[in-house]
Amino acid sequence: MRSRYSAYVLQLEHYLLDTWHASTRPQSLDLAQEEATRWLGLEIRHNQHTGPDSASVEFVARYKIAGRAFRLHEISRFIHEDRRWYYVDGVFAGKGSR
Repeated sequence: MRSRYSAYVLQLEHYLLDTWHASTRPQSLDLAQEEATRWLGLEIRHNQHTGPDSASVEFVARYKIAGRAFRLHEISRFIHEDRRWYYVDGVFAGKGSR
């Protein structure tokens, strides 16, 4: 999770796609086309193994766009395959999420 957050901060689209599970991976990302996002921090709230090859991570990522502050509160699902963890998907959690 921390490495994917860092990849968003650094706009490392290739890394994000490489760590996204093939079953849900988009064809491409275009982070440069998005509004200028200033990432402010990541808080991992909870993580747990949900099976022998699966896990979930609850996190809050804080960021600003055009001076306005936002929080992304998500519970992400990951799958372990070929000795690597892959992001599958996530659901928004908590009040005030975007």
